[in-house]
Amino acid sequence: MRVLCVDDALPIMEDTVSMCKKLPQVTEVTGFFRPREAAQWLETHPVDLALLDIDMPEISGLMLAELVKRKNPDAAVVFLTAFPQYAVQAFKLRASGYLLKPVSLEELRDEVTYANSRKPEHHVGHIVVQTFGNFEIFVNGETLVFHRQKAKELLAYLVDRNGHGVNRPGIFAALWEEGLYDYSKQKYLDVIIRSLRETLREAGIEEILEIKSGYLRVRPELLDCDLYRFLKNDPEAVNAYRGEYMEEYPWAIFNTESLLRVTKGRF
Repeated sequence: MRVLCVDDALPIMEDTVSMCKKLPQVTEVTGFFRPREAAQWLETHPVDLALLDIDMPEISGLMLAELVKRKNPDAAVVFLTAFPQYAVQAFKLRASGYLLKPVSLEELRDEVTYANSRKPEHHVGHIVVQTFGNFEIFVNGETLVFHRQKAKELLAYLVDRNGHGVNRPGIFAALWEEGLYDYSKQKYLDVIIRSLRETLREAGIEEILEIKSGYLRVRPELLDCDLYRFLKNDPEAVNAYRGEYMEEYPWAIFNTESLLRVTKGRF
């Protein structure tokens, strides 16, 4: 596991790096006390986990976390800070963890262990849908590859709707947010829908998509989905949720906030 540590207090950064080196999961650790240098380094170096202070000059930890996620969508982010008031912002960025300083080796070990195990390793169901973290769909254990990324986002949005139908103007408003739904946009959306259907048909799972009376929806009963199991209080899904939900899609923030409220109500 490749770890990045950034803290503008040099002794704290060095202490965090030293603790990381004691953990067997960590194969490589790099530390910076100047966040701008860390941002430059991220342009050419992949990471699996970023341990970030929040209150830093020039580039805050929250800003740096956005860069980490943009460059490494599957990377986990854990904030190490002395300021608890940043917790809400941190979880809106779908951080994996939030630790208050001073951080102990045991606390850090727990977060690194979770980050190291958060990616699905094997999928045995016929159609498995992952929404915690980034959105992926697996068919017989193989990641489904889409011809168009917007078609993948469309399917993610329909999964988020949990079986509720949505018409084309509603889809356009969610996926594009801005712009007029004119004739050219209607034709483009038709292309995206056809691409999605083609991808599903090639994978032999076209039946998960239903188009009826101008409305599109997925059939939740055909999917093994972490979100759906979470909503049914499945213990494994509840424990797996750490504030990360379809990280690559801006519209998913609304359900992220709902899931966080549900989580707070359970604990």
